[in-house]
Amino acid sequence: MMNDLLAKTACEISQLLAAKEIKPTELVETCAERISEVEPHINAMPTLCVEKALDRAKEIENNPPDTDHVRGWLGGIPISIKDLMETAGVRTTFGSPIYANYIPAVSDILVQMLEKRGAIVMGKSNTPEFGAGASTFNEVFGKTRNPWDTTKSVAGSSGGACASVAAGEVWLATGSDLGGSLRTPASFNSVVGLRPSPGCIPRNRTFEPFGTMHVQGPIARSTQDIALFLDTMSGYHPHDPLSYPAPANPYMHSIRNPIAPKKIAYSSDLGITHVDPKIDSVCREAAGYFQHFGATVEENCSNFAGAIESFGVLRAASFATNFAQEYSKNKALLKPEVIWNIEQGMKLTADEIGQAQRTQAKIFSSLAKFFDEYDLLICPCAIVEPFDVDQRYVESFGEYVFSNYFEWIAITFALTLTGCPTLAIPAGFTDNGLPVGIQITAPPRGEPSLLSAGYLLEQETTIPQFLPIDPIVRHTTSP
Repeated sequence: MMNDLLAKTACEISQLLAAKEIKPTELVETCAERISEVEPHINAMPTLCVEKALDRAKEIENNPPDTDHVRGWLGGIPISIKDLMETAGVRTTFGSPIYANYIPAVSDILVQMLEKRGAIVMGKSNTPEFGAGASTFNEVFGKTRNPWDTTKSVAGSSGGACASVAAGEVWLATGSDLGGSLRTPASFNSVVGLRPSPGCIPRNRTFEPFGTMHVQGPIARSTQDIALFLDTMSGYHPHDPLSYPAPANPYMHSIRNPIAPKKIAYSSDLGITHVDPKIDSVCREAAGYFQHFGATVEENCSNFAGAIESFGVLRAASFATNFAQEYSKNKALLKPEVIWNIEQGMKLTADEIGQAQRTQAKIFSSLAKFFDEYDLLICPCAIVEPFDVDQRYVESFGEYVFSNYFEWIAITFALTLTGCPTLAIPAGFTDNGLPVGIQITAPPRGEPSLLSAGYLLEQETTIPQFLPIDPIVRHTTSP
């Protein structure tokens, strides 16, 4: 029997903690028991630190801090940390055999912030090597399996994070997003994930401190819990030059006082990719729910011409910047996709990078003008339903063959280029019972609008009531 606490939302758990009706140690023990039950089926959190979590829970119980001034105080809620973020004293592999036994002495600044604000780290969630790839597998821990069907992929690269939340191993998880690494797995696992505006959530230990394409983001089972976690994660930090102070009104204010959008645009493919008709049907129906709140929903889209080429160049340049040293020292240990992406970056010319940046500027300018007329842009999160767990990536759609291992997620990475915040939220299910999600995009720093819209949509779909899910174990021959 699933523990009753697991069925409660993070917000409800936070309230119970504040009222001292439950203790952080009780939550850690509950999560540890749940992990032992479901982890053998999904492999979402291969690295655990239960004793460390219990010690931290006891600290919070025995020496409760003055939290009146702490926005987003979690009070002892267990979370998972994506295995791309260093966590002091906890094995951090980045999904790579190069770092299979690495134990950092100092935590990432975001991990430090989360622990100071009452989060308890239960363990590290699985990710592809260095977060490269939209399906979660690596040579250190193997594959992560989808709790809705264990023969299916969880997508990536925040696949372990999303699966850990969907299966009730933890209430909240950290994710990160470059080309769709948070949004695609949110869709495949039927959870909620937010790619925030660059600078909303601080980050460190990057060779691109002024880059806007890579961001950290929250994962939860509902928009309300996303708002709580975003209040915990956001704010200025002196180690991140792009970070900015949290807004005067907490993000939770958008949930307590939701404002319905007035005019929404829906696009099935952003004009640049192919989408399975059954995915489009589910997403189109979900977008139509906003009419129940008085919104006008029209089929329209901004101009994303050149997004695939532009993102490919900028991604390659980023890989060369971040991983050239690993390539020169440990090429034999890197997976083929990472090697290819680094080598693509090393071959780029200044003219190619300049053209990619000019295209990115045009795409942003087009969307900025588009938002003069529309409040939000909605499209699918993924072009296909969750695929076989043994498949490395989607190679083709019908007769069209994708040019590389990430082109199939163009519908997410096109939005990355804009820097606009995007909420990934469950929309429904295919006839096979597999999850489908939509992306809702708002103007820069429009997180309050996204949270309001997501909360209202959940009142119509009621999908959060299906979570957490006991893994649906189906027969497979893969290890």
